[in-house]
Amino acid sequence: MRRWVIILLVVVIVGGIVGYYFYSQGGLPATSLAGATPTPLPAIESSPQIIVDAVVVPARSADLSMAAPGIVKELLVAEGDAVEAGQTIARLDNQRQVVAIAQAQAQVSSAQAHLNELQAGSRPEEIAASQAAVDIANANLAKLVEGSRPEDIAAAQAGLTAAQAAYQEVLNGADDAQLVQAEADLANAEASVRQAQSAYDQVKWRSDVGALPQASDLEHATNNYEAARASYNLLVQGAKDSEVASARAQVEQAQATLDKTKAPASASDVAAAEADVRRAAAQLAQLKAGARPETIAAAQADLTSAQTSLMQRQLELADTELKAPFAGIIASLDIEAGEQVAASVPVVQLADLSEWRINTTT
Repeated sequence: MRRWVIILLVVVIVGGIVGYYFYSQGGLPATSLAGATPTPLPAIESSPQIIVDAVVVPARSADLSMAAPGIVKELLVAEGDAVEAGQTIARLDNQRQVVAIAQAQAQVSSAQAHLNELQAGSRPEEIAASQAAVDIANANLAKLVEGSRPEDIAAAQAGLTAAQAAYQEVLNGADDAQLVQAEADLANAEASVRQAQSAYDQVKWRSDVGALPQASDLEHATNNYEAARASYNLLVQGAKDSEVASARAQVEQAQATLDKTKAPASASDVAAAEADVRRAAAQLAQLKAGARPETIAAAQADLTSAQTSLMQRQLELADTELKAPFAGIIASLDIEAGEQVAASVPVVQLADLSEWRINTTT
């Protein structure tokens, strides 16, 4: 590590002091020494002055280190470069910190949106929908208490009659008129197939027979014949067991509806309807009152926590950069791009050369 050290030699200063000493003790000037009789010198006495070594150093310098460990991604200066206060010297790989900040920002946005929603209160359409639920619950309760109206009973009776008729029709199967009509449809379809087949046979030798109208006519006639034969077979065979069971179930359901319509509401039904009214009314009141203070306070705490987490992630990102604490010269640079560095280990020496001071050993 190169240090800005200048060794100050004090020999000159000491020589000057000794010369001044002899002069002050009565020594002759240099111009009168020629031809003079030597004069005995006085005994040398000890001097109270202290001679020391000293060095000249910058008035301000610092050994800089990374606040976090990592791999050096960018090295933005070189030795001897002048830097300003706050200028970035080196930057570590910070992809993990950037991702963490994005996640923290998303949490802040979510917490802020939830708090805003609570503070804004319910929208008019939400209150209107809740009011409608209260009205429906009250109407259902009133209907149970009043009992069924005559028109409701008549409608239920009509539904039962229709279900019974459909069930009987399934049991009876097809009548003679339906069978005669089905036989006629089948015979007509068979005749159409024979006619279409004859027309097709006259051109079937052609290589483009598939594109001719005779081919499509035969196909349509065949499809119609298959449909007519299927309908006829169903009429002859009668209803399947599953069809009979389905028709019977329709009758039972219609009978249950009629019985329920005629019967008065039970105490449990009325109690359940009253509970529905209370529940709907409570939900409406809650919407109108808005969020409770403690709920808003909890949401505010969640937002503060998310913001604090974001600040922490931002500090972690800042720790991946090494910045100059003051303006000066890069005196020493002990890192390279791609190198793994540890936290708190000096890697850069920064010196301010605008002012110097003398350091002594004592």
